[in-house]
Amino acid sequence: MSDAPVTELSTEIARRRTFAIISHPDAGKTTLTERILRAGGAIQLAGNVRAKGERRRTRSDWMSIERDRGISVVSSVMTFEYGGCIFNLLDTPGHEDFSEDTYRTLTAVDSAVMVIDAAKGIEDRTRKLFEICRLRDIPIVTFINKMDREAQDPFELLDEVASSLALDTSPATWPVGRAAKFVGTYDLLTKKLHTQEELPQSDPRMIQLAEELELAEAALPQFDREAFDAGHLTPVFFGSAMKEIGVTDLLDALVSFGPSPRNQVAETRTVKADEPAMTALVFKIQANMDPNHRDRIAFARICSGKLTRGMRLLHTRTGKNFAVHTPQFFFARDRQLAEEAFAGDVVGIPNHGTLRIGDTLTESENLSFTGVPHFAPEILRRVRLDDAMKAKKLKQALTQLAEEGVVQLFRPQDGAQPIVGVVGTLQLDVLQARLKAEYGVAIGFDATPFSLARWITGPRDKIEIFAQINRSAMADDLDDDPVFLATSAFMMRRTQEQNPDITFHDIKQIGIEIK
Repeated sequence: MSDAPVTELSTEIARRRTFAIISHPDAGKTTLTERILRAGGAIQLAGNVRAKGERRRTRSDWMSIERDRGISVVSSVMTFEYGGCIFNLLDTPGHEDFSEDTYRTLTAVDSAVMVIDAAKGIEDRTRKLFEICRLRDIPIVTFINKMDREAQDPFELLDEVASSLALDTSPATWPVGRAAKFVGTYDLLTKKLHTQEELPQSDPRMIQLAEELELAEAALPQFDREAFDAGHLTPVFFGSAMKEIGVTDLLDALVSFGPSPRNQVAETRTVKADEPAMTALVFKIQANMDPNHRDRIAFARICSGKLTRGMRLLHTRTGKNFAVHTPQFFFARDRQLAEEAFAGDVVGIPNHGTLRIGDTLTESENLSFTGVPHFAPEILRRVRLDDAMKAKKLKQALTQLAEEGVVQLFRPQDGAQPIVGVVGTLQLDVLQARLKAEYGVAIGFDATPFSLARWITGPRDKIEIFAQINRSAMADDLDDDPVFLATSAFMMRRTQEQNPDITFHDIKQIGIEIK
């Protein structure tokens, strides 16, 4: 058992704030991330996805393909201290092609900041990510960005959020000025004015502010902590990440009422954050963050207790002991040795393929956390190797990148070339680029006759007979679980009707039996 006193645990856990930033692409998520890190004292020069030169080198987007294209394609983790709290910020990919990585990341957070473009309002990707948060009862803080540009009326934006997401909206701040004349915010919670320049009461912006505040306070819900924690109400902040307006408002609010680490659901029971025994969930694998060392990092959310460097833990999937010699805190590409970490923290654990997404680590208890999914891919492609001499290297690379979650890997049972499955075509671009850059393997893609993949379960003898009859359409996934590949939705329905003893799944819960 951990020797950390309960008082120390309670104090340390209470000051953890672990949150994700979610948004539709181009809403300014990565820019806001950079500004939060700068406001938190973590970096001196904030990057910007549309800037040039040194300012273009964003700190949270560490892959070359991310910096080249100005998008986030993997979730990155950044730990920093602000206002007496330890923040673990998880920046998620905005592009829908990487939704699986985003979903897994959301299993590791206690709240989320939803970034909305002030001109565009609620967009499709924002709505989908919000629904994922709602399914997990994750409290949402809303940041309406780009108020320094032409934008919708604040009341209209609040109404759109409320009506589109069925979520009560409570303005926490209010914009002072609009577009080019936007200079700051008024904090409705602290009753303080935060502006970049002094404004006399006679300024039209101050007159407009007074009128709108009177209407807002009369017509809109006041902030309610219980409703926020339950996911029924979102406090709304206005600002401009580009001009660094409203960023400290957001951070101060997370210090004040951001949720501390939540309890986590395991197969057999609910694990409380302040339990003295350490437990952790691996929600992400990242290979080759340092290509020179061929490293492989498992990102683990500490779910309870205290992790101390050098601890020997139980790896519950294998039943073997696992020593944590060099746990690390991350700041995107940079890292620091973690001598200790508490519930709510996210640590990187270097390993050589031992840990997988969905794995649970404990001090001694044999339990497994739930809710980390694989979704059936929407696009299937056969991998074409340009240099047959690199077949062994390709096999190793595909396995590692599949363990990381870049793609799903299916090995046909008839011995044909491996098939990769993805949600969107941009994932194929990432796979191709990373194989070339990190492994020196050039590949192409060929079409397959298959359009759908489903995991199958049922009586062992029935599965064996089904697999023999459909050998050319059967594959094994990374965990050697059987997968049926169908040529069309019609063929899938027909196969299901003809095999009532077999169950076909489009979601696989990692770490537990498919249900």
